[in-house]
Amino acid sequence: MNYTSYKRLFKLTLTLMLAGCSSNPAVKTDAPHHNTAAAVTHHSPEIQAQTFTGTYANSLPVQNFIRHMVLEHKFSESYLKDLFAKAKRLDYVIRLENPEPYHGPKPTHPKSGGWTRYRRQFLTEAHINDGVAFWSNNADTIQKASATYGVDPEYIVAIIGVETFFGRNVGKTRTLDALTTLAFDTHRRAKFFTQELENFLLMTREEGYDPLQPVGSWAGAMGLGQFMPSSFRSLAVDFNKDGHRNLWDQCDAIGSVAHYFSRNGWQQKMLVAEPTRGYGGESTIELGVINGSEYWRVHPNFKVIKKYNNSDKYAMAVHQLAQAIKQRHMMVAGNKQNSSDSLTLLQK
Repeated sequence: MNYTSYKRLFKLTLTLMLAGCSSNPAVKTDAPHHNTAAAVTHHSPEIQAQTFTGTYANSLPVQNFIRHMVLEHKFSESYLKDLFAKAKRLDYVIRLENPEPYHGPKPTHPKSGGWTRYRRQFLTEAHINDGVAFWSNNADTIQKASATYGVDPEYIVAIIGVETFFGRNVGKTRTLDALTTLAFDTHRRAKFFTQELENFLLMTREEGYDPLQPVGSWAGAMGLGQFMPSSFRSLAVDFNKDGHRNLWDQCDAIGSVAHYFSRNGWQQKMLVAEPTRGYGGESTIELGVINGSEYWRVHPNFKVIKKYNNSDKYAMAVHQLAQAIKQRHMMVAGNKQNSSDSLTLLQK
């Protein structure tokens, strides 16, 4: 065989060997998708984007958030991509988070009638009567929570009344959609809501929730007590001892609200607020009524209520509803006792 023939034979043999390698069955083609995606994460964002669909598919902040959750909390990348592919941007949430800015002068007094109008939303016969019924239906749980955490029972009831009308109005907005929208489509509190979204995903993993299922307020608050995810993780309690913290359950909600108050410094059987004449320094608040202003001297427990919602009107609504429910509850309990005593006398 001459040199030219040998050279041609060598090239043919080499070509056949390379063709055999390209179809080698030892190279796996059925590797799990999330492994492939994880390998792509650091090297080829363009290929990664092809596996991510939905409203947020092209959002770099969402992709960075997913990467953070994978690296920091060991979530599956493919799981999070699939989850955020189902997340919806909510325009009404954006509008609520970004109200029209006020450019006028800072008011020196509360708006006339502001407190009066606010109070009417919560100090109603329906709220008081339903509060008494809620207390009666959950008497043992409320008593246990009050004793366990050192919180006056009427304030546990009143918080749930103001927040959700005793469970009637827990909200209808899917929490994943609300927090995703607030974290990535608004700017005023984006950092806060990104942290809440992180806590929400951790919460659902810890408690075994499907993250597509919880619903709540437009701002991401959940359950009868309207806890944000970070508060849920740090302050919600499994008060019925069923192995899960569930703030849509009355027992867990009652225990969790009491625990929230306790951890923020509630002082049992101590004053919350009392009316006073005129402004008397930092311990006095002014509330706008129809014909002027009301002045109240507030105590540490008032500030504990404001940890729940940093508003004087909110805290005062909780305080006054608590007192109204307590008074009605005692009256109902007294009437029942009198009826029982009367029946005993008739039987003698």
